Formats: sequence, structure tokens, C-alpha cells
Amino acid sequence: MLTGSPTARRRARLLVPLALLIVWLGLGGAFGPYAGKLTQVATNDRAAFLPRSAESTEVARLGQEFQTAATLPVIVVWESRTGAVDDAQRAAAGQALREAAAVPGATGRVSPAVPAEDGRALQGVVQLRADLGRQTGDSVRAVRALAARVPDATVGLAGPAAIAADLGSAFAGIDGLLLGVALGVVLLILLAVYRAVLLPLLVIIGAVLALGIACALVYLLADHGLVRVDGQVQGLLSILVIGAATDYGLLLSARFREELHLHGDRFAAMRTAWRHSVEPIAASGATVALGLLVLLLSDLTNNRALGPVGAIGIGCAVLSALTFLPAALTLLGRAAYWPARPAADGRAPVHAVWQRVASLVGRLPRATWAASLAVLAALAAFAPTLDSGGVPQSELFIKEQPSAAGQRLLSAHFAGGSGNPAVVLAVAGQADAVAAAAAVPGTAGVRPYTGGAQGSQAGGAAGGVPKVVDGRVRLDVTLADPADSDEAIATVQRLRQAVHAVPGADALVGGYTAQQYDTRVTAERDRSLIMPVVLLCILAVLVLLLRSLLAPVLLAATVALSYLATLGVCAVVFPHVFGFTATDPSVPLYGFVFLVALGVDYNIFLMTRVREEAQRVGTREGVLRGLTATGGVITSAGVVLAATFAALGVIPLAFLAQIAFIVAFGVLLDTLLVRSLLVPALVRDLGDRVWWPARPTRVTERPALPEQVGERV
Repeated sequence: MLTGSPTARRRARLLVPLALLIVWLGLGGAFGPYAGKLTQVATNDRAAFLPRSAESTEVARLGQEFQTAATLPVIVVWESRTGAVDDAQRAAAGQALREAAAVPGATGRVSPAVPAEDGRALQGVVQLRADLGRQTGDSVRAVRALAARVPDATVGLAGPAAIAADLGSAFAGIDGLLLGVALGVVLLILLAVYRAVLLPLLVIIGAVLALGIACALVYLLADHGLVRVDGQVQGLLSILVIGAATDYGLLLSARFREELHLHGDRFAAMRTAWRHSVEPIAASGATVALGLLVLLLSDLTNNRALGPVGAIGIGCAVLSALTFLPAALTLLGRAAYWPARPAADGRAPVHAVWQRVASLVGRLPRATWAASLAVLAALAAFAPTLDSGGVPQSELFIKEQPSAAGQRLLSAHFAGGSGNPAVVLAVAGQADAVAAAAAVPGTAGVRPYTGGAQGSQAGGAAGGVPKVVDGRVRLDVTLADPADSDEAIATVQRLRQAVHAVPGADALVGGYTAQQYDTRVTAERDRSLIMPVVLLCILAVLVLLLRSLLAPVLLAATVALSYLATLGVCAVVFPHVFGFTATDPSVPLYGFVFLVALGVDYNIFLMTRVREEAQRVGTREGVLRGLTATGGVITSAGVVLAATFAALGVIPLAFLAQIAFIVAFGVLLDTLLVRSLLVPALVRDLGDRVWWPARPTRVTERPALPEQVGERV
């Protein structure tokens, strides 16, 4: 027990929050700079998106043995602006390719300038080193500068190196741009909603400190090869931490504000607020972290990478919300909410809008949940029409990129799959039989890989002697259709069936189109495995939190239905509003993990308060009080999280834009319909049965209940 004067006791009580604040500020100063260093350990190579155990991945691994070093080809296309290609253009293109062999990052291997059948274009390939990383863009620009010397010709660059260069440009500045947009949007929303000066700044500072610690941990782990980071994972980490830390901070600060009305002492108010907030915040963090860790079951490298990285970020967000923010709020007390300081008047704040919503739910519970279910079911009916077969190369980026323009130029004059052949590896003794079998419908030619510096785009020449490595040969099969088309995928399936049937050939088929197909199949497998496991993890957390069986099943089912409804909206909006013909195969899985894990957070915030109130007045009345008390803060948190994910739109990648829309729309749908109407109406209708097999234990009534007439905010 503290002794001494009141002033001495007050100073002693300030020591703990002051020490916590000093520790956090010290950690922020030491580790904050790491938020801008993740790019140094990030890699954006296409291997991040390949299934680990797929046939095409095995071909990519074995195919490296056919080259002295792993390479990344850039395909150069010249289209004559004067009609047919003339001798001067052909000579200039050949000279440009020879000079390109010496640009920084090139391997010295280039092809000759090959004319198109229509005579109006030329094509050549420059091999770059695959380990250039962020310098790939510099090498591609150097090749483009040389290619531009061909007179009266339009130049296009396509192929893996060109795409890698565009990806590097898309992720350039991700540390500052994305973080600045996200924090700016959050700050504006908080200032508008809470009409306070210091509180939004405290919440933002807590989120930034959490992100700094998370980035430092991820940087150290990535630097030692324990986790993998790419641009997408880096961007999602920032958004997850900012969004989650803000949500948790809002829940705690709203409860502290409520307790300040009921207590004259800020320390007592914080003890009560922290005690009632720690359980839902910890449970919410656990659902998100576990949902992310389940991604470790994926066979796709970038999916697996997000699991531990995202879980680390969520853990830091929870830690910040339960230590830094309580310390800062305790030190500031009522001043944190200036200019609207909460008075110790014994009356909890009430929001008139949520009183009316609670009144509607109380009067018409069955009509409310029936209408809500009807809306969700109607939207979910469109979900099966969402095409998640993969984004064409021309739609990888939201804005026009040089690689997409180069691919269109290439496809206009050469076979659709030119520059992206299907790669067949087979036993050398069966090379002729495999080559004959590979001539299936949809192919435009088969060429052996000779390994020569000159020759075709693949390093071979018609009629050349195939290069043999460990008893295997490589055949490059040009596809008649664009490499990212459904027709090309069907051709690869026929190709695999044909070459697999050659006795003793041990043939494998890879290449870009095969990778697209394998990724699609793997994504479907991941969804069928990971989604149920995520639901089971969330159910386990909810059962432990609510000490009930029926309520967790109810909450998980409503959030899952909200996810399906969101996919239904995307099925209509993506093609008809945004112009996306399809989504990346991993988009539905990411959307599920984020929406279900984050969406159930708001139900956790609501139901923990409902359980608290039900112990005083019963479940049917308690759900109305819980809805009135938490409606404002949960809605604010949902709007903030939706806006935070929407900030992903500043990165011009279709994948992130699709994720941004799915999560932003889904969170708003879950916040405004599921949590505000559907769940409260179902709980109101079920009453104490919702806690089956347990029953809420009644405790002594406390004063200043939310539905009583009090301060309007």
C-alpha cells in the first residue's frame, strides 16, 4: 500500500506509465529506421509466386543447369513505321543487340534479329543475369536506349526482365509513399470522428511505433534467411500493423473515455478500461495472427512468406495497444480528449444514432436478421462467377507499363507465345520422340536448346545439336496463343499429356504458361485446405473467449457469409467497373484470411461487451446496451481499417488493388450490416441460449448504463 502525501502517491503511480513510455520511445528511436530498410532485404523475383512442389517449378530448377548462370531474358521488338523492315533497320537492330550484350548486368549472350513472318517487325533477345535484383531496371533501360537507335521503328521490351523492371518501379518508394498515405488517411478520419487533437496523434504514434518494431524484427529475420520478404508482403505488413494498431487503440481509448465519466480518478479509470479491453484485444490479435500463420500450409512461396511476417506485425500492434497507449493515456488523463474533456459525471456517453439502431433491433429482431441475411445471400449468389484463374500479363499493373506495351507489340507480329516458350526437359535418348510428341494442336514449333551464344531466343538454332546436361535435353516449344491465355494453358495440358506418354523420356513441362497453370491449381488446393483451418482456429479462439459453443459458430458463420457476399460484389464490380477480366489465384484466399480474421474482430469487440452487460441485465437487454456502447467506436474502427487497406491502391499492381477493394468493402459490409444489425438481432432473438452450453452469471448492477440518458457525443 502506498503511503505518504497525496502528491507523493500520485507521483509514485505515474512511475509505471512513465517508464513504459520511455521504453517505447527508446525502442522507437532505435528500431524506427528499420521501417525504411525492408526494401534492402526484399526480393521481387518471380520465383516467389511459384508452387514449391509443382512440375513447372522443378523444370525451373533443373533448367538452370543448362546455363552457365541463371538468366533473365528481355525480348526486344522493333516494328517498322514505314511498312516492311528494310536492310538498314535489320543491320541497326543487329548492331544494337551486339552492343546490348555488353551492358551492365548482361551475360554476353544475345540472339540475332529475327524477322516476323509479316515482314514488318524484328525480334531479338538479350540475356540478363537473374541475380541483378533492383539493378534489373537499370539494365533494361540500357537495352532500351540501344534499341531506340534503330531508325523509323517503334521499340517494345517484353519478357521476364521487362516485367521485373516494371515491378521494381511499382514498388519503388513503397516505404514512404504507402505509409504516408495510410497514416494521413487515418489521421484525417480520426480528427473528423473524434474532434480531438491529441487522441488521434497518440493512436497514430502507437501504430508507427508498432510498425517500427515489427519491421526491425522482420528485417533481422529476413537478413538471416529465416523469413522471406517481397514487395507485396512489405506493403501488406505496413497496412496490417497500421490498421490493427489503430483499431485496438480506438477500442481501448473509447473504453477509457467511458470510464473517465464514471471515475474521478484517471488511474482507476485506466485499470477498469484495460481490464475490460485486454481480453478482446488479445483475442482479436490471436484470430488474425493464427489466420495468417495458417498460410504456412500454402505451397506458394509468397503466401507462406506473409504468414510469419504478418503475425509478427499483429503481435507488435497488440503489444503497443496494451502498453504504450495505456501509458500515454494515463499520463495525459482527460487532456487526451481535449477540447471535449470527459467530465466525471457518473454518466456513460451515449450516441443517439446507435440508440436508434438498438431500438430497431430490440423491436424487430427477426425482421432485422431476416432482411440482413437476404441481402447477404443475394450478394453471395454472384460469388461463383468470380474468375480467379489468373491476371493476364497486360493486366498485372493498373497503369500502362512498358512491359505490357512490349508484349502487345510482340503478339501483334509473332506467334502468341513467342518469347515465353513452354520448356520441356527429357532424357537425351528420347529427344526425337519427345519433340515429335510435343507437336500438339496449339503449338507453333519445337526447337532444341543448344546453349550457343547465337541462335534463337532460347539459345538454340533450328537443326542444332541439343545441349545435354546430366543426361537430359531441353526443348523449347513455341505456343500459338499468348502465353497467359486460357488457350495456351489448354495447350500446355495437352503437351504434358503427350510428352508424359513417351516411354522412358521422364519428360517434364515448365515455362511461363505451365507456371500459370500450376499456380492456379495450387491456389485452388490452398483454398480448400487453408480456409477450413482458418475457420477452426477462429472458432477455437472464440470458444475460449466467450466460453460458449453456439455463439462462436454463429459469429464465424456470419463473417463467412459476409466474405461470400463481398466476392459476389467483386464478381460484378471487377470486370464492369475496374476492367479486371480476372483476379490473381491467391486473391480469394488473401481476402478470406483478412476478412474473416479481421471481420470477426468487430464481433469480438461487440460480444465481449454484450457478455459483460448480460451478466447484469440478461442477454436480450445486454445486447442492446452492448450495441449502443460499442457502435460508435467499432464503426470508426471499421472505417479506419477500410481506408487503411484502400491505401494499397497507391501501388499500381492489380493484385494489391483487388485485395484493397475486397478488404475495404468487406470490412465496411461487416461493420455496418453484420455487426450492427445481423449479429445483434440474432442474439436478441436467441437470448441466453446464445451462450449455450453455459449461461451468463448475474452480477450486481453498475450505474451509468449506456442506454440511460447521458452525455451525447
